Amino acid sequence: MAANEGGEEATVSLVDVLEEDEELEQEASAVLGGSDSEKCSYPEGYVKRQALYACNTCTPKGGEPAGICLACSYKCHEGHELFELYTKRNFRCDCGNDKFGELECKLFTEKEKVNSGNKYSHNFFGLYCTCDRPYPDPEDEVSDEMIQCIVCEDWLHGRHLGCVVPECVELQEMICESCMNKSPFLWTYAAHIAVPPVLKVCKAEEAEKVDVDHVEEESKPEKEDSKSPVDDKQVEMNGTAGCKRKLQELENSSAEGSCSGCRLAEMKTSGQSRAQQGAVFWPAAWRAKLCSCTHCKNVFTDAGVAFLLDETDTVLAYENKGKTTEQAGGAEGRDPLMSALNTLNRVQQLEIIHEYNDMKTELKDYLQRFAAEGKVVTPEDIRNFFEQQQSRKRRRANAGQYYCS
Repeated sequence: MAANEGGEEATVSLVDVLEEDEELEQEASAVLGGSDSEKCSYPEGYVKRQALYACNTCTPKGGEPAGICLACSYKCHEGHELFELYTKRNFRCDCGNDKFGELECKLFTEKEKVNSGNKYSHNFFGLYCTCDRPYPDPEDEVSDEMIQCIVCEDWLHGRHLGCVVPECVELQEMICESCMNKSPFLWTYAAHIAVPPVLKVCKAEEAEKVDVDHVEEESKPEKEDSKSPVDDKQVEMNGTAGCKRKLQELENSSAEGSCSGCRLAEMKTSGQSRAQQGAVFWPAAWRAKLCSCTHCKNVFTDAGVAFLLDETDTVLAYENKGKTTEQAGGAEGRDPLMSALNTLNRVQQLEIIHEYNDMKTELKDYLQRFAAEGKVVTPEDIRNFFEQQQSRKRRRANAGQYYCS
């Protein structure tokens, strides 16, 4: 409740408060909503995308990396120090396999010794970014967001991306510079459909050097008097004077030429380019603009990034699925409390909102203890919290009756 410019008190109803909290809770639970919290995901094989954890208690740094599913984090590793890995694609739960020594999975014991199809990184030891640091980092005094690369799925500090992070980054996907260089054909797409880059240049002379280099590089094809033997060969093979590309690009375009209507081939012949440095941010629905001709499908597959052609591979698609699952859990998709509150008078709403705020503060303090110790909050922990709340409420009620008698 607050005063507006006219001096009148502006009120916010409990319904408004709960609706805002409900939205935040839906966003927070979206990651977990797409994963089963009761059954180990191992029988499903290499799950397309799921929430994952790494257990520092069972597989600490210095050993072999391993990942566990949501259900196993609750049932098999309660009280352990866990690293939350957000989501990862094409992963099979490791819980209880040879990497865990004598620990057996309580949910699914019939597991192979190792999952050879899993991919691991330093994330599984609680380290992130090119700086190889933990998150949150107790020694880092710089406030900085972390953004996940959709290819390697590592998390990088915004200041270590080699570029300026564009606005509305939450609506976009990012590919780090290292992954772009491992699949260089993506730079062609970046020049045409990615968010325009804003490179970080600290010194004026560096900016001048970048501009000069860019101009010189663009002007090279127009200098007929500086042909090299390789240039002549490229012109002769390509059959078009003034179109001098690297031999490897020429060979690729020849293969692409055998597939009519190739978007990538058309982009290459347009002459449009961009500086091949820094992370690349992509706008919404950019994957639909990638070429899916037979040749390009093979290119994506050979580079190990065929998943980029799948629009349902995105984290956003996974989260939307999780939100849908959460909403479907309710009888009518809406908490009955929201409707019931509208029937209460203002005094009753104020009484409830005070109770609600007290409970919210106590729950936050209760959960912070788990976060400080790196423990996973189980359903049993939540039940214990509310049992304690009910016990305190009964004591207050009894005390009130005593003093009123």
